[in-house]
Amino acid sequence: MSKYFGTDGFRGEANVTLTADHAFKIGRFLGWYYGRNKKAGERCRILIGKDTRLSSYMFEFSLVSGITASGADVYLMHVTTTPSVAYIVYTQNMDCGIMISASHNPYYDNGIKLINASGEKMEEETLLKVEAYIDGLAGEVPLAKGADIGRTVDFSDGRDQYMNFLQSLALKSYEGKKVGLDCANGSTWMIARKVFENLGAQVFVINDHPDGNNINKDCGSTHMEGLCRFVVEHHLDVGFAFDGDGDRCLAVDEKGNIVDGDGIIYIYGRYLKERGKLIGNKVVTTVMSNFGLYKALDAIGIEYEKTAVGDKYVYENMANNGYRIGGEQSGHIIFKKYATTGDGILTAIKIMEVMLARNTSLSQLAEPFKKYPQKLENIRVMDKETVLADPDIVGKIRAVEEALGENGRILVRGSGTEPLIRVMVEARDEDICKKYVDSIIDTIRKKGYEA
Repeated sequence: MSKYFGTDGFRGEANVTLTADHAFKIGRFLGWYYGRNKKAGERCRILIGKDTRLSSYMFEFSLVSGITASGADVYLMHVTTTPSVAYIVYTQNMDCGIMISASHNPYYDNGIKLINASGEKMEEETLLKVEAYIDGLAGEVPLAKGADIGRTVDFSDGRDQYMNFLQSLALKSYEGKKVGLDCANGSTWMIARKVFENLGAQVFVINDHPDGNNINKDCGSTHMEGLCRFVVEHHLDVGFAFDGDGDRCLAVDEKGNIVDGDGIIYIYGRYLKERGKLIGNKVVTTVMSNFGLYKALDAIGIEYEKTAVGDKYVYENMANNGYRIGGEQSGHIIFKKYATTGDGILTAIKIMEVMLARNTSLSQLAEPFKKYPQKLENIRVMDKETVLADPDIVGKIRAVEEALGENGRILVRGSGTEPLIRVMVEARDEDICKKYVDSIIDTIRKKGYEA
C-alpha cells in the first residue's frame, strides 16, 4: 500500500502535507528513473499539466527543477485537464506524465498525479520506488551536468491537439442546442467553451474566472445547485458541470434535475446495448452506486460489475475484461474505447451523442432510472484505520445492516484521498437514511475519533 500516493495521487494541504520539497524529489526521481536506460542522444520526456490553484505554479516549478536537474526534458501544457495529460502522454510517446491537481478538493489542497507512458495511472511498483526516494530509503540519484541538464519546452499546443481529438468524437453538429457549462473555476475553463462552440452549440458558461483561490468554491460537480438554476432560468437544453481537474462530469436536464454518474452509466449503457455494442453485456460500477441503478439495469437486461471506490479500480476491471463503459456516481466516467481515465468533457460529448441520436431530452433518457434516497456524510478523523477497526463501530454498522435487511444498505469506508470516514445509507425513505447515518456519525464522535 502506498504511503503518499492514494487512489488519486499524492494529495494534501499545500506546504503542509504536500510540500515543494516533495515535488522536487518526485521530479528528481522520475527524471532519473525514466532516463537511466536511454541510448546516447535520446532524452527522457516528461509532460506536466496543472489546474488553477495558487499553489500549482509552485509545484510546477519544483517538479521542473527536479526533472531537469536529473537530465530529463519537461514539456509544459500549463493549465489543462487530467485527461488531456493522459491523452498527450500516450499519443506523443512521452515517458510519463504529471498532473498537478487536487481534483474536487478546496483550493488550499493540491496533489501530484503520476501517469505512465500508456496514459494510465502509474503502477504501484513505480509509486513505491518514488516514495522510497522521498523518504531517503533509496539512496541519491546523480545530478546531470553540462549539456546533459534537461530542457523546458512550452507545449501549450498539446491542448489544441486534445481539443481536436474531442471534437472528432462528435457524430453530429450541436447547432440549435443551448448548452450550459459550469467549469468550477478549474482546468476546463479554457477548453470546454471552445469545444462546444466549435461543435456548433450556443454555449452559456459559468464559473470560468479562476483566481487561484476559487476553484470548486460553491461551483462545479460538487455544488450543482447553481447550474441547476442556471439551466432553468436560461431555458437551456442541458447543462454539464466539471470538477477542478476536468475528469468528472455531472449533467443537468432541461428541467433542472441532476443526472449523476449512475444516470450517465445507465443512459450510455442502454444506448450501447440497443446498438449491439455493449461488450459482455456489462457496465462497471463501484460499491457506491445507487440501488436504483441496479434495478433499472435489471429491467433492461444489462449486467454489472462492482468494484472498490476509485476510478482506478473501475479502469482495471474494464481493462481486464474489455468492458466499454464504467464509472462512479461522482461523475468519473470512463469510455474505454476513447480514454484511459475519467474525462468530463468527453462524458458531456457522449451524452450529447445519445440525445441527438435518439432526438430526445436528457430528462426522458434518464426517466427509467429511479434513485433510492441516499444520505452520505463525511466526518474528519485522526486515524481512519483505527475507526474502522473499533469493535463498537463495527457492531453498530452490523446492527444497521440487519435493520435495513433487503430494503437498503449501509457503506462505511475511509476516503482514499482525505482523512475522512464516509458514511452512506440507502433506503426507501429519507428519514431512515438520516437516522442510520446520524447513528454511526454520533458513535464515531462519542468514541473521540473526530479530528
